[in-house]
Amino acid sequence: MTTTQNPPAAVAGEAHTTTKPTAPEKSRVRSDRAEAWRRRAPLMPALIFLIIVTQVPFLLTIWYSLRSRNLLRPEGEQFVGLSNYGDIFLDSTFRQAALNSVLITFGCVIVAMLLGLGLALLLDRKFFGRGIVRTLLITPFLIMPVAGALLWSISMFNPTYGLVNWLIGLVGISPVDWTSEYPMFSVIVALVWQWTPFMMLLLLAGLQSQARDALEAASVDGASAWQTFRYITLPHLRFYLELSVLLGAIYVVNTFDHIYLMTAGGPGTASANLPFYIYQRAFLGFDIGQSAAMGVVTVIATIALALLALRLIFKSINAKEQS
Repeated sequence: MTTTQNPPAAVAGEAHTTTKPTAPEKSRVRSDRAEAWRRRAPLMPALIFLIIVTQVPFLLTIWYSLRSRNLLRPEGEQFVGLSNYGDIFLDSTFRQAALNSVLITFGCVIVAMLLGLGLALLLDRKFFGRGIVRTLLITPFLIMPVAGALLWSISMFNPTYGLVNWLIGLVGISPVDWTSEYPMFSVIVALVWQWTPFMMLLLLAGLQSQARDALEAASVDGASAWQTFRYITLPHLRFYLELSVLLGAIYVVNTFDHIYLMTAGGPGTASANLPFYIYQRAFLGFDIGQSAAMGVVTVIATIALALLALRLIFKSINAKEQS
């Protein structure tokens, strides 16, 4: 009895010969790889520089966070593992600084976004001198943070000759030492003044990208100004609102200048945020190990929030494209 089955070796040989790439295919693959590298080569120096500037210091920060390193006692340096992380989470001042960071960031971002939205709606209308008004409203964002902090600390909130106390004195209110009695409020006000133009520019770009025919159709159908804003303009601005909140939160959470120059983290540590408290532990307390651990925790928390916000933004973009 005969069989028609091929030997296993023959089958394997046939499979091998059928999957083996031909010489023209190999040449095409090599050509595609060479073309890809020719496109990437000009970007490689910038990528290498970015890695050296950002990732190498971060890796060193992680290394220092695993060691007990105090500049006043260099002979006592040793590897302590995750002990620094446990110590900072048990530190009540660190928890207070983390809470202050959240309050300052969200307070500034939300208020600046609402004010920026209102200003953007006003500037989206045509009126005489709109270019001059737009330039003046952008000016606070162009001022350096140090100059802005000094402006609010000395010219506005000074208890003796500040402009705010002069204004409230006109209605019979006694002077207030704003940066001492209301440090968090003072810092948030100064940050809102600086970041409102940034929000305004983003939202104004979103308003000017809106299709005018949809607004005209809503007006013809008898929709009121509020209905047009709620059902047409606001959904269109969703991406720009989310982007402004994300970028504003990333920048504001790193605030250092205003706290250092306006309140110095005080009274005590009542207005200290994470960057300022890290500065205190590193450059005033010389505790490199714990300050590095705080820096790592701050970076990881910021990245986590940024990734979450980016996912929401990309989800809204995909939903808009599908619709």
